[in-house]
Amino acid sequence: MEKHVTKVKKRVVRQRVLSGDRATGKIHIGILFGALTNWVKLQETHECFYEIADLHALTTSYNHTEGMKERVREMAANWIACGISPEKSTIFVQSRVLEHTELHLLFSMITPVSWLERNPTLKEQVKDLKLQGKINYGLLGYPVLQAADILAYKADAVPVGEDQLAHVELTRQIARRFNSIYGHVFPEPISLLTKFPKIPGIDGRKMSKSLNNAILVDEKLEGIREKVMRAFTDPTKIHKEDVGHPNGCVVFAYHKLINSQKSEEIRKDCIKGKIGCVSCKEEAIKLINKTLAPYREQCVKLKDKNIDEILKEGSIRAKKEAGKTLKEVKEVMNLW
Repeated sequence: MEKHVTKVKKRVVRQRVLSGDRATGKIHIGILFGALTNWVKLQETHECFYEIADLHALTTSYNHTEGMKERVREMAANWIACGISPEKSTIFVQSRVLEHTELHLLFSMITPVSWLERNPTLKEQVKDLKLQGKINYGLLGYPVLQAADILAYKADAVPVGEDQLAHVELTRQIARRFNSIYGHVFPEPISLLTKFPKIPGIDGRKMSKSLNNAILVDEKLEGIREKVMRAFTDPTKIHKEDVGHPNGCVVFAYHKLINSQKSEEIRKDCIKGKIGCVSCKEEAIKLINKTLAPYREQCVKLKDKNIDEILKEGSIRAKKEAGKTLKEVKEVMNLW
């Protein structure tokens, strides 16, 4: 008698990723190359949750909420224009998933203040935004909320830039402490460092809209030109023939970012005095404009797309997953 063997196809469980950004509206090329290009690739290999963090935006902009909803929409549209697919990833708004805030409160009970006070990113923010003596409770504790963002989905990995490595490590500490007190609930997520972990703004500091040193993804040619021409270059290279030091030059950093194949040639020409700063900037302007052209086009097309519906559906999916985690947390903590 012939035997019929039915082959059961095993379901592949993909690792889960959580990442996001504060709800500041349009994104800049630092976010595009430092985060989004990596997020787009991760969609194909991981289960991805991408969060527009409007609550995190309140830590430094609590008195400027009048345009918050529009900034959320702009950010979502920019993400989609850059390749984040609502069909492949869950795009959601942080404040629409209240489980984040409840988990944040529970984590705050077990997180020592000393862990938060030594946060290097906080120290950098205080310096850059001139917040000495003005640190609010939310700003001090935002890494705990960030830990809740990540652990609410039991994320296996978090794609981040260099400045966020300390936050992921703190998340691992909180997960470890929670597990040791109440029993194992959370994985300890790993950091996925992006290819370009830190991209400079035109003044040499980290690119940020709050520092007014950013080139936006939908920046038009005239805007790109105005900003790049102001960009910091080698102060010792006054004439074309002078020996240059490209490794400390912002414009050369943009060449490496966008034109990696030709950047080595530009580096050598700069050092040998074969290329001047103005012509180097002109070349960078052309490259940046050409690179951003398709993103600008997509941003225009997405103005007619129902972004609110995408965010609503994504937030419902996120809330469902975060709810499962919170239920488990309350059970092990013996809470109602």
